[in-house]
Amino acid sequence: MLILSLTYMKDMREADRHMAPHMAWVKEGYDKGWFLASGRKVPRTGGVIFARGDRAEIEAFVAADPFTIHGIADYEITEIALTTVAPGLEGLKA
Repeated sequence: MLILSLTYMKDMREADRHMAPHMAWVKEGYDKGWFLASGRKVPRTGGVIFARGDRAEIEAFVAADPFTIHGIADYEITEIALTTVAPGLEGLKA
């Protein structure tokens, strides 16, 4: 599993100008089966995406995010090897 933690590098007005294309990119990640959950950080300093799949493919996909392309956000990608999950979430360990 991968945790994609993004931090805004520009102000909210600039982030909001690119939000629609970023959200289309997020939807594409879900459509590909890579993204499992996502949302804003509180306070609103960026966001987090839980993802699965090949790290190199995910890294290439992150490079295509409009937020990356326009310097809106910086991504930190953390790979974790899940060993324990709540009942019903066993598929996350794959």
